[in-house]
Amino acid sequence: MKQVSITRDIAARPKAVWRVLTDPDSLTRDTGITRFNGALADGQRIILQAEVSEERTFNLVVTEFDAPRRMVWSSGVGRVFRSERVFTLTPQGDGTRFEMTERFSGLLLPFIWRTMPDLNPSFEQFAQAIAAQAEGASAPA
Repeated sequence: MKQVSITRDIAARPKAVWRVLTDPDSLTRDTGITRFNGALADGQRIILQAEVSEERTFNLVVTEFDAPRRMVWSSGVGRVFRSERVFTLTPQGDGTRFEMTERFSGLLLPFIWRTMPDLNPSFEQFAQAIAAQAEGASAPA
């Protein structure tokens, strides 16, 4: 198994972060996701494209949806190759600890991993955009 992770403390409550994280329009605003279709709800299919791999369309299933704490997007073919992106929101005082981890596994992982781009910059971009949007939405008027 291989994984990529990011953790970010956000100066907004979990509900504000969750609203941004589950809003399709917000997900395509400076996050690195360039196209998003589908509903973010348990068992629903979503389709997205990302700057990191513009030529590829990702077909995912929301396999866990526990508002406003945890959401999981999964894709793959059984034991051949799987990816699972886990979003976790943990209250921290008046803010939120945002964690995003993508785990990759399967028999083809050693071959696929060599061809994958470095995901750390895209994870940083995503976390920064979610934080900026949630903090902006939480700012007093």
